[in-house]
Parts: sequence; structure tokens; C-alpha cells
Amino acid sequence: QFFAPIAWACGLCVLVTHMLECWRRQHGRDVADWLETVACLEATVSVAGYSFDHPQDCVPEISDDVPELIAENLGHPLLKSDACVRNSVTLTAATPLMLVSGSNMSGKSTFLRSIGSSVVLTLCGSVVRATRFRTYPFQLATAMRVSDSLQEGRSLFFSVVRRLKTVVDLTESPRIVLFLLDEILHSTNSHDRRRGAEAVIRSLVAHRALGIVTTHDLALTQIADTMSSQAVNKHFEDTIVDGTMTFD
Repeated sequence: QFFAPIAWACGLCVLVTHMLECWRRQHGRDVADWLETVACLEATVSVAGYSFDHPQDCVPEISDDVPELIAENLGHPLLKSDACVRNSVTLTAATPLMLVSGSNMSGKSTFLRSIGSSVVLTLCGSVVRATRFRTYPFQLATAMRVSDSLQEGRSLFFSVVRRLKTVVDLTESPRIVLFLLDEILHSTNSHDRRRGAEAVIRSLVAHRALGIVTTHDLALTQIADTMSSQAVNKHFEDTIVDGTMTFD
């Protein structure tokens, strides 16, 4: 209250506004570059911090010539070591598709997230939670945790189909796609799910894409039988030990 009359008498409101406008004309175009630089610095520090905190993780390899994904003892980077179940995976141009079946809580979705996050970490220059990890600079495409929308009038099935179309459309670009599809077309009947899933999978493979599809429907695993050596089936098995369900 004491300073307000002084500010009015000295015209500080006009003066400060004028100074801000002069600053904006001189430096306004640089703000976007400043923010991008800060974002890159923050990302670099985050990657460096993760690498420092996990000295046991491996330094990944990037294959520029051969489109492949090879991971040995791969785990999710956010899980504690004692709770992390590690698995290995190999996808190549000769065998580009893996179908993973298993019950609820068996780790299928976590397995896909482990692969996707590890590819992103690799392309960021970070270490990866695995004993060995080699990947091509893929265009990553996922269909996971898709939901319906009451506001937009979209059913779950329509949302899933639209997301799958986005994944398929990415294969039209020159960059090779790595697709991770979780419970593909689970929101429709088994007959349509089998036909639709097979059409999507065959289209992706025909466009040189590599990837993994998880499912509860064992009928979908029969797709591998019709694709010769291009597809392989894997299953996450569950066992009961002392009344507690465990998974491999």
C-alpha cells in the first residue's frame, strides 16, 4: 500500500510493461530453443542417474544393418531386483513374430513393457536391465491399455481397432516397426478376434515389421502354425507352491 502511489507516480506499470515487451522482441524467439535445451539436459541427467544407480545393467548394442531384437535375461527397469522375473527374447527377420499366452498376472504385459522401455532407453544412450541387449533403431508401436470414451462415443472395440490401424499405418513408412500388442482384439467374440488378429498380424509381418502379441485366447496361438517358421509360440506358466501362485 505504501509503494503503490510511488509506482503510479513513477509510471512503473507502463515502464515494466514496456521493458517486458522489449525483452520479448529481443529474446522471444529464443525461448523455445532454451526450453528444448533444458529438456535435453534434464533427459541426459536422468539417463546418467539411472545408469549410475544400476551398474549391473548392460550397455546395449544398436544394429544399424540387421533388423533384430535380442535380449538375454531382460527385466523391467522399474522393478526391484528381488521381485523382477527375467526372460529372454529373440526376434529376427526370419522369425519376426512371437505369440505369448498365459493366465492373468503371469507377466505378459510387464514383458511387453520391459521390451518397449528397454528399446527407448537404448536409443537414449542408457544402460538396460539385461545381461545382453541388441536392437535395431525401430519405430516402436504399441497397443496397450486402450480404453473406451463416453465423451467421444467410442466403444472399447472401436478404440482398439483404431489403435491397431495406427500401428499398421506406421509400417508404410521407411522405418521398420517393432510392434507390441497386448491382448489383441480382446473386446470382441472369439471368431472375429481370430480372423481380425490374423489379418492384422499378417499385414504387419508382410511389411517387414517385428513384434510380440499377447493373448488369453489359445485359439490365437494357432496362427503360428499357419505361418511356418515366421512365428513362434511362448507360454508363461503358473504353478502353485505352498498355496501361493508363482509364474515363470
